[in-house]
Parts: sequence; structure tokens; C-alpha cells
Amino acid sequence: MESTFLQENVFFIIAAVMSGGMLLWPMLSRNSAKEIDVQKAIRFINYENAVILDVRNDREYAEGHPPNAKHISVEDIKERWHELEKFQDKPIVVIFQPGLRAGHAGAVLRKNGFKKVYNLNGGIDTWRRENLPIVKDR
Repeated sequence: MESTFLQENVFFIIAAVMSGGMLLWPMLSRNSAKEIDVQKAIRFINYENAVILDVRNDREYAEGHPPNAKHISVEDIKERWHELEKFQDKPIVVIFQPGLRAGHAGAVLRKNGFKKVYNLNGGIDTWRRENLPIVKDR
């Protein structure tokens, strides 16, 4: 039986591919927002005048949201991120419905020059579980 180069060096090839992926990962994930717990979010809000950005859809937002939260649904963030430009130097705490939406919003903001973008770990579920204030629009 004749073996080929790939068969004889499969482990080296796998190691090279994995090493390359590990080197590229920080560059690929750089645009996403860092996750923070609720205590850190409250500190940002109280001491650094952080902006709460709720990226849930209109129905979810209307069911209840943190007081003074800015609402831009994740579907609209690419077109409406400029509405937050005046807050570019403040921390932005992204509130979301658990899933993939928050990562996308954070990536859009960081791509457009926002340096202090944080996702609340667990999103609105964590906010509610901690009995933090929720308001409803009338």
C-alpha cells in the first residue's frame, strides 16, 4: 500500500490548522463586546453615566425595559448606530433577549469607534432576576 503525504502527516496538518485558528481567534473576536455581570453594569450606570442600549425588538421592549434605556433593535443597529455617537466616550451596556443578537450589536458599535461596549451577561433575564427596575411605555 502506498500512503500519501497527507495520510502520513495528518497529525501535523491538524496541529498546524489548529494553531492558525488560535492565532486568528483574537483578531476575529476583537469586535465583539465584553460580557459583564449586573454589579459591574450598575457601577457603570451609577458612576460613569453608562448608556443602556436595549436591542430587543419593539414588542419585547414594550413589555418592559430598564429605565432610560435607548432602544435600537438589533435589526436596525447598522442603520441607526449614529444616534449613539454623542455617547461614544461613555460605557454602553447592551441589554438583549438571550441569543445571538447582542454580539452583533456590539460588533457594529465597536466597528464604528465605540470602545466601551459591554453585553450584560444573561441580558434582560438577568436584569429581571436581580429585581432591577423595569418600566413599560404607555
